Amino acid sequence: MGRDPDLAGLLITGVDDVFMPGGDPWSKEDSWGDVANHLGMDITPFEAVRMATKPVVSAVNGICQGGGLVIAMLCDVAVASDRATFRAPELFRGIADMNYAQVLPRQIGPARARDMLVTGRTVTAAEAEAWGLVSRVVAHDELLAQAVEALEQCCRTAPGARNDVKRAIHEYYGAYDRMTMEASIAGPEMVEGWAAFRERRSPEWVHPELRRPGRL
Repeated sequence: MGRDPDLAGLLITGVDDVFMPGGDPWSKEDSWGDVANHLGMDITPFEAVRMATKPVVSAVNGICQGGGLVIAMLCDVAVASDRATFRAPELFRGIADMNYAQVLPRQIGPARARDMLVTGRTVTAAEAEAWGLVSRVVAHDELLAQAVEALEQCCRTAPGARNDVKRAIHEYYGAYDRMTMEASIAGPEMVEGWAAFRERRSPEWVHPELRRPGRL
């Protein structure tokens, strides 16, 4: 993306009421199958978004969770519809997402990050804006126009100076523990977590009295 002279910036959005829901490893449409390899951090787009030399803006049009939430946070500007919702369900799937654990506390503070990560709760668009998870919330019908305007504003700034500022923000987020995350992705808890997701049940680690029908 950074090497294309004809590309001024990138706008990321979704379809209908979904921005990015995270991958379903048993969905033939998504071509998932080998979960550990598909989730490997060497093939995910997070670093590309975080360190892009061209401006990247997200227009969060609806459900935003899993990797979609990471991408929204790492964009230069995240504009969300007032209908959007946000969630980090990785611990329900048995994944120690160290990228989340590194970035989210710096984005919204440790107390709120812990709340989101450890409970897997859903956060509304209004909460997301108040917490600093996204920078702007607009009426759903105005989302795309507002996101395009934000991207155009970014593209008018001096690229060298802009990247110096982005580099400082990148350093503020810090490095995540990739080795621990890779071990978690290949571990037994993730196998059970995704099996429970596929079978629409609570994982075996949930106490019997706390289990409930359907996916967590």
